[in-house]
Amino acid sequence: MSQFKKISEEVLVAENSVVQVERTLFDTLKMQAAKSPLHRARLCTHKDAQDRLHEMFIVLARPVYIRPHRHFHKTESFHVMEGSSVFFFFDDAGAIEQVIPVGDAASGRPFYIRNDDSRFHTHLITSDFLVFHEITNGPFNRADTIYAPWAPEETDSAAILTFVEKLRSAAAQFGEAR
Repeated sequence: MSQFKKISEEVLVAENSVVQVERTLFDTLKMQAAKSPLHRARLCTHKDAQDRLHEMFIVLARPVYIRPHRHFHKTESFHVMEGSSVFFFFDDAGAIEQVIPVGDAASGRPFYIRNDDSRFHTHLITSDFLVFHEITNGPFNRADTIYAPWAPEETDSAAILTFVEKLRSAAAQFGEAR
């Protein structure tokens, strides 16, 4: 862990020019995600928010809620290392347009998604933890993330429960309800 600097309870950042990630780091990130109020933790292998390329290992613990969002002029790739989830893509009004169950390479499901579409998207975690490697273009600017106005804010617990049930119902059509 000496090659990583702790930025917060949820974020570690690489300090070295050559970054090595071992499987044991996933266990550390899982413990952090389990303790986090937002049920997430990440290791940024890029050194700072201004880098042109951002690479992260992200752990999401169920029952994490990722508010549907979109980005213009950004590409994201998502490679599942462990666990499973269901990706959802929505139209501007919030109707579900596409559902993609994903899992690690051994699961038989797609394990990689590259998204350069500007549709709203989120995912529903269907395992205890989801560990994935994400790559996107930087620099990071919070204003580049546009949250769906029809989706609950992360502070609205009751609305989140209703919204997540809607996602579970849609996922059930694909054999993914949990």
